[in-house]
Amino acid sequence: MGVFDRVEKKLEGAVNGVFARAFKGDVQPVEITARLQRELDVESKLLTRERKLVPNEFVVSLSRHDYDRLTPYSKTLNAEIGPQLRDYADSRGYIFNGPVLISYELDETLPTGRFTVASSAVAGVDGDASPSEVRRANLVLEVNGVRHPLNPPGVVIGRGTEADLRINDPGISRRHAKIEVSDGGSQPIITIEDLGSTNGILVNGQRVRQATLSVGSRIEIGSTRMSITSPVHDV
Repeated sequence: MGVFDRVEKKLEGAVNGVFARAFKGDVQPVEITARLQRELDVESKLLTRERKLVPNEFVVSLSRHDYDRLTPYSKTLNAEIGPQLRDYADSRGYIFNGPVLISYELDETLPTGRFTVASSAVAGVDGDASPSEVRRANLVLEVNGVRHPLNPPGVVIGRGTEADLRINDPGISRRHAKIEVSDGGSQPIITIEDLGSTNGILVNGQRVRQATLSVGSRIEIGSTRMSITSPVHDV
């Protein structure tokens, strides 16, 4: 038996047992595990000859019947599936951007015994801004749900520890880009500059070395998307 076969058997063994008895005749946890495993294979994106980026966040949609039966077990099930998916990823040379997260949602259109999976590669973001700093800012950079205030002189984005805003995305260089912020009166003047990165930057779908940004500007660095937005101020 090859290493991949052993990993697959281990995945099956981790979620059969009590779960299979609890869900007899319905969606089986081993089916979900196998589907997530296939999702890694199908959605893998080549980074280097030895490494491929794969999704790390999954949404499993279930019928009303299966949703009601499965969700009471979701924490225990995910505690088994997560490490096993990481083992499978390691065996295939796959890389996750961030922690493996599996959530379940109801889809009333699905019949009993059927389910769907949606996935995405979402990078972990490490920023030091406090909620009060975000609220005081005129504009913020939003990355995977994390908002970073855009105040003068700006922020360096990268994967390395020297970056102001660190994003755990293997497609991002250690010092990838710099967003410069200068005082422009009622609205700051914001520009982005590529710092000699390997994979470059896209602004509103166009590859650029330098560009002016404004509210609504969409930026893509590696596999991570971010945008310039206005924070919601407390009344």
